Amino acid sequence: MWLKPEEVVLKNALKLWVTERSNDFFLLQRRRGHGESTGRITGLLVGALDTVLDSNARVIPFRILLQVPGSQISWVIASGAAIEEVNKHWDWLVHNLLHSLSVFENKEDVASFVKGKVKGLIAEEVRSRQAAQEDDPEKFREALLKFELHFGLPSSEKLVTFYSCCCWKGRVPRQGFLYLSINHMAFYSFLLGKEVKFIIPWADVMRLERVSAGLTEAIRVSTRQRQREFSMFLNLDETFGVIGQLADIALRRLLDSEGLELDRVLQQPTRITKRILEEQAIREYVLALFRLPRAEKLHEVASCAVWTPHARCHTSGTLYTTDSYLCFSGREEGSCILIIPLSEVVSIEKAESTSSLPNPIIVSIRTKKAFQLIELQNRDELVDNLNTRLRAMQWKQSMFRSRKDSRKSLVFELSLFTCFCSVQKWIMRLLEQVKERLWNSHFSDFGRGVHMFRTEKIQRLVAMGIPESLRGELWMTFSDACSELDSHQGNYTSLVQKSMGQNSLATEEIERDLHRSLPDHPAFQNPTGIAALRRVLTAYAHRNPKIGYCQSMNILASVLLLYAKEEEAFWLLVAVCERMLPDYFNRRVIGAQVDQSVFEELIRERLPELAEHVPDLSSLSSVSLSWFLTLFLSVLPFHSAVRVVDCFFFHGIKAIFQLGLAVLEANAAALCACTDEGQALMILTSFLDKVGSKAPFSPPPSPTAAEESSHSEADSPATRHINIIDLINESYEKFGDLTVRHIERLRCQNRIRVLQAHEDTAKENALRLVTSEVSITPDVLSDIYDLFKTEHFISLYWGDSSSAAAAEAAAWSHTTSGRSFIERQYRLDRAQFKSLYGLLVPWPGDLTQHNDTVANRTFTLLDQDHDNLVTFREFAGWLGSPACVSSALTESENDPSLMKSPLLSTNRPLYLTKKMSGEVKENYQEQLKQMLQDLAKEKEKDVEKPLPLMNQREFIQFCKTLYGMFHGESEENELFQAIATVTSLVLQIGEASHRAHTPGSEETNQEEAKESKMPSEEWTVSYAQILASLLTEQALVNFFEKTVDLSEKIVDAKEKQYQQRAGLLTLQQRRS
Repeated sequence: MWLKPEEVVLKNALKLWVTERSNDFFLLQRRRGHGESTGRITGLLVGALDTVLDSNARVIPFRILLQVPGSQISWVIASGAAIEEVNKHWDWLVHNLLHSLSVFENKEDVASFVKGKVKGLIAEEVRSRQAAQEDDPEKFREALLKFELHFGLPSSEKLVTFYSCCCWKGRVPRQGFLYLSINHMAFYSFLLGKEVKFIIPWADVMRLERVSAGLTEAIRVSTRQRQREFSMFLNLDETFGVIGQLADIALRRLLDSEGLELDRVLQQPTRITKRILEEQAIREYVLALFRLPRAEKLHEVASCAVWTPHARCHTSGTLYTTDSYLCFSGREEGSCILIIPLSEVVSIEKAESTSSLPNPIIVSIRTKKAFQLIELQNRDELVDNLNTRLRAMQWKQSMFRSRKDSRKSLVFELSLFTCFCSVQKWIMRLLEQVKERLWNSHFSDFGRGVHMFRTEKIQRLVAMGIPESLRGELWMTFSDACSELDSHQGNYTSLVQKSMGQNSLATEEIERDLHRSLPDHPAFQNPTGIAALRRVLTAYAHRNPKIGYCQSMNILASVLLLYAKEEEAFWLLVAVCERMLPDYFNRRVIGAQVDQSVFEELIRERLPELAEHVPDLSSLSSVSLSWFLTLFLSVLPFHSAVRVVDCFFFHGIKAIFQLGLAVLEANAAALCACTDEGQALMILTSFLDKVGSKAPFSPPPSPTAAEESSHSEADSPATRHINIIDLINESYEKFGDLTVRHIERLRCQNRIRVLQAHEDTAKENALRLVTSEVSITPDVLSDIYDLFKTEHFISLYWGDSSSAAAAEAAAWSHTTSGRSFIERQYRLDRAQFKSLYGLLVPWPGDLTQHNDTVANRTFTLLDQDHDNLVTFREFAGWLGSPACVSSALTESENDPSLMKSPLLSTNRPLYLTKKMSGEVKENYQEQLKQMLQDLAKEKEKDVEKPLPLMNQREFIQFCKTLYGMFHGESEENELFQAIATVTSLVLQIGEASHRAHTPGSEETNQEEAKESKMPSEEWTVSYAQILASLLTEQALVNFFEKTVDLSEKIVDAKEKQYQQRAGLLTLQQRRS
């Protein structure tokens, strides 16, 4: 490749380089010790020196120098890993530059001209290469060449970044480079003549950890087979973050593309760069911190200060701008948060800059308020970009509002609480008025609506409880569901009308759960409440069929309907399912399981004593699953649970983590003494049942209530003073320092484990179905499954976009009704099958010239669904009982019914890996007679079309194939004699059958010949005749009955699978 010209001193360079070709201006040199016939000590020393000093020479052993006659200074302008590559550059220089250089009188002009030309070539090449997207294109080009040279992967395997590090082998560190690509992580080291390299697919990564390795911290990468530790990074935090991101993105794309949402940029792996990963990490954090819609794209990040009227000063922090929002966060996460939807903005203007107010901008909103931001760098560009998006937003709103919806609304216009409030609520009216006054005072100081300032003061108000009259409004404000409602006016009514009367699996499940949603509340003992709940759930299932309906959504929607209008409740449900609890409500509740794993990590961090006494925290996380899925609504008394929902809408999932930790800490002593999961469940259930919502300054309870309370407290003295307000405040005091950034980092790490656990379950289910049908040992069958899955992944790695999409779509199958997903099932198309077939075929390599033909026919026979795909069950059945090989040797390529033919008797000893069920009879004549009788009976039934006859040419090829199968066998001579006997017998049968045809039957013979497309003068034999002849030789029966050990084939296939497929795909890409 061409290199940016770099000066070298020729006198010193000659000690390490040998000149191969030269002229007046250029030198082609080879690294000393490279390419020599014997491994001399000079070559080993130079190689070790290159590795330690991070030199290019060991890896790139050829280079071209530009030299000026009479000067000791030269410039490296090109290098290459192979002499052929450097010769191309040399020839280009000779033909295009050498003759032009003689016209220059000044020698310095020669150097300037050549260096300028080379720089132009580099610039042109960089534009078409991945390096154009990197911060340091030259260094990245160099690393990319090393990556391609060392690992031989196709060019579509995009390198993202690389790091210098040590890989530990026991207590021995090996210095080298860690290369991170879109599908793999790879390590290469060359030290003192010893080369170490390996590749780890992201799909194999089970766990990522930061561990202590001696005096330094290391990154541990665990797969199913082994662990690798890497240390001595310049920036460990950055490296660990990039590794976690790439593993997370690859696993979501490969293992659960149907369920998990990926950003549009990440759906195209070839566009992923280190810079995009950094931007994506910030974007994920911003979406989680401000709980914005998942489709929002982050545009600008700028440091600034915003005027906060309540504090009467400017508060420093960071401004984040997206497609539809301006978001501000104080320097300390959660100290001051401001969200301004662009739909609320009237204008964004620049103000005059002064020494006290540098670079200010004024953001005016529809409620006649304005926000002032100062200390903005690149203010002009920022304002221009914001105004461009603002004009687009205003035009979109004007177009939308010009459409009038004349359809009659079927929506209930009031909250259910307004219609079905109980008498007890009016008794608490005094407390509600106090809360309302506190909130109104807060609104006057901090603002009202989505764009209110959110500080620690509002946190205390939320913990105390939101007034029921304001609860629906504040839920809409905190979640910003009101912006979704404003921008989608009439959408809910349209969804209700479209979904009415439709029947699906989702609607059936909704109908079953309608009366299980808060059954004790009067609102859902009434047809009005049930009908509203039905409309909300059905409309959402129609809006988002990927989620449809999931259990626990009914409980959540019921509570939302109590405090918000029906249409507001719908958009609140959208906000919860799609933004605030991402991936919670897909078919495998991946998001909830990820947060359970995060909860386990937080227990180890924050409650180490409990973690020490309860080594298996999965029991606690399984108990707490309902806490996360229903936001404590299913485990706390209703009025206490609603307070938790208040905190959730204000703080997001962080509030649930904090409260969960507080509940476990309150019961830590009892949980440490537990002996099983059931006892822990009883302890936590009893505790949560006693959590009340009575405030310290609430009116005294009625005598009846006080009497019941005294009995309850007498029964459970340990829990008589539990108050939900105290519990929430305690969770904020002890665990309030938990940050969104930390939660997102833990989610990324634990999503890997959850997805791999699902993958292990899918593998266990697939093996359980197949194990009883084949005689392959479970360990070998497991290895075959891994090869099968890897073959599928290779198409996703390096296939074209259409083949990759087809392969991924084939992995997800549906039920017969097509309305729900079932377990992921890998399938191979014809090309993938042929590749794996060649690696595992059980006969010797001498028959490889027939592999393609036999593989095509075998695939046709196995593809009984006619979908051009083969499942693992079908593939394993072929390996475990490949009777279909006999049919595959015929000329019929397009008749899959041959596989179903009863003439392929499964109780005969024509097997490679499955033993005959009964003992072989000693009297072979009797056995032959019995088999012919069976065949005759099957013919009489005429159930299936018999196999076609075999002519002379096909029989000769068949015999050649059999002869080739016996090479290298221990009983080779006996097998050759046996096949010679069988061949003679079949030839006699064929000749006798041909002579038996009389002239009177000529017309019949011609019809048969025409039907079988064979010349009438050739003799033919049937499959039954060949099989009967083979069964007369015991040596052949033993050979086909013998069990074949696939272990060696599998070990060899694991080594060759990547190389074979990578080489083939590389060749195809070059041809195209």
